[in-house]
Amino acid sequence: MKRKNLCTACGCLAGFLLWTVLVSRVDVQAIGPKGSPVGLAGINGWFHGLTGVHMTLYTITDWLGLIPLAVVLGFSLLGLFQWIIRKRIVKVDRSILVLGVYYLVVLGCFLFFEEWVVNYRPVLIDGVLEASYPSSTTLLVMCVMPTAMMELGGKIKHPGIRRWVILAMSIFTAFMVMGRLVSGVHWLTDIVGGVLLSAGLVLLYRSFKE
Repeated sequence: MKRKNLCTACGCLAGFLLWTVLVSRVDVQAIGPKGSPVGLAGINGWFHGLTGVHMTLYTITDWLGLIPLAVVLGFSLLGLFQWIIRKRIVKVDRSILVLGVYYLVVLGCFLFFEEWVVNYRPVLIDGVLEASYPSSTTLLVMCVMPTAMMELGGKIKHPGIRRWVILAMSIFTAFMVMGRLVSGVHWLTDIVGGVLLSAGLVLLYRSFKE
């Protein structure tokens, strides 16, 4: 299972790299705000015209993005608490240590694409042209919530509570990704890129966690 997860993770990450090259090089046209260039402009322009822009949905998903940040903070505090109580960092639960490294990798990916801009948003945010690829909210939610489900799945002993918690987190994740997709603040390719990168990182975490 570990090898399967690792192979699938590599496949997703390779798919993300290929997708990024396509977005960077194919059908690049100045269809964004202030004439900003956008890759795969045909499909991106068509989908953006289909969904339109819904700033209320953007605002809702933006604020709900605090939930996965709170999850990150919670697991970070749990790791710190174990470190203090057990005196040595090597005695912290292995899955929590791996999760900490994983969070740093996710942060590194976010910072990298803030500097190396592939696409800008299809709308101005407070009059500013912001980097859009991959969708940072999609990346945050899809990296944090599935790994939290894995962690909580082993820590919540009551099967009924565990089932409802995982269901609620799954619905929240789906809502956030779909909300970001139809809000019109990202190009379609931004969401696809975020999903591919997140899937690869989550599977990498799972393979090293086990």
